[in-house]
Amino acid sequence: MNRDMAPAAPVGPQKAAGHPAVRAATPADAEGIVRMRSEHVLSEPLSEDWIRRCTTELAPRLAAAGDARAFVIDAPDGSMASCALGLIHPVLPAPACPRGLAARVQIVATHPDLRRRGYARAVVSRLLDHLSSMEHVTLFELHAGVEAMPLYRELGFEGSPALMRMTRLEEPTPASKPGSASAWMPLEQYAETVPKATCFACVYFTDEDDRPLQLHSVYSPTHPWQLVGGTMDPGERPWETAVRECQEETGLTPAGPPRLLATVYGLPGAEWPYSTIGCVFDGGRLTAAQIRDITLNPQEHDEVRVLPLDEWKALMPPRDVARLSAVDKARRTGETAYFGTWDWGNA
Repeated sequence: MNRDMAPAAPVGPQKAAGHPAVRAATPADAEGIVRMRSEHVLSEPLSEDWIRRCTTELAPRLAAAGDARAFVIDAPDGSMASCALGLIHPVLPAPACPRGLAARVQIVATHPDLRRRGYARAVVSRLLDHLSSMEHVTLFELHAGVEAMPLYRELGFEGSPALMRMTRLEEPTPASKPGSASAWMPLEQYAETVPKATCFACVYFTDEDDRPLQLHSVYSPTHPWQLVGGTMDPGERPWETAVRECQEETGLTPAGPPRLLATVYGLPGAEWPYSTIGCVFDGGRLTAAQIRDITLNPQEHDEVRVLPLDEWKALMPPRDVARLSAVDKARRTGETAYFGTWDWGNA
């Protein structure tokens, strides 16, 4: 995103009934949000070095597992017209925050050429609604300029500009009447109600004696031995993820076409707040020379090991052994496996 924003078109982004089109921000929006803060919130703009540092800090926090949530409106030229960023933080439970979660509205910014169109109200309203309904935040706070106080008071905040607060207690979900039709809701709102999942893809290699090959993790004592693979990046398909992760973790490039050995599913738990869906592809048999030539990424793994299936049992938690056994059986029988109990928190 360029620092010098192009002049705005006469009409901003619109959706049905003339309302601005608000969308949830992703890690890719981090730089745009940082630049909006630098140019339109701070009294003195940030240097490019600080913009890079802030972007690096914010991007992972905007991911599903992070503590930052933001909503934005795009301008017709593709730049950012308006944004609102909130940071979630834990507090001790109290009547005002029974789940022990609060949020600070850190940034609200609108490009000067696109003000007086309701954009700030739209992004802040979506942010507050998301934090309360999806993240179970009940205590909110923000610092407001004098000119913005009327808006925040309308939204429920009280106090002085130095610190305005609001409590939104959760309401019990009304029970559905038997036989009643589901209420219609806008697509964006409905999308926030469906379960969220993390997707991954792996490659199953063996040596020429069909002994499974795995990598030893340097960051996960819970899952010390892992198949080659990892989490999907935005825009990737499972096989693309498997190839990329294999190249990054071992230096190998699995040969196609892809052959699916197993699909894996896990429910969320204490270790991870989302469901997990994965694909395990057949990487074939590696020669002893190919195994010796594997180059590990030291930030992720520190050892390659090949063992008979029975010997892996002493080194791995039961659910990881069960998953490895299902994949191994699929390779031997040619029948794709479905392993649907790789739940977080069930060792």
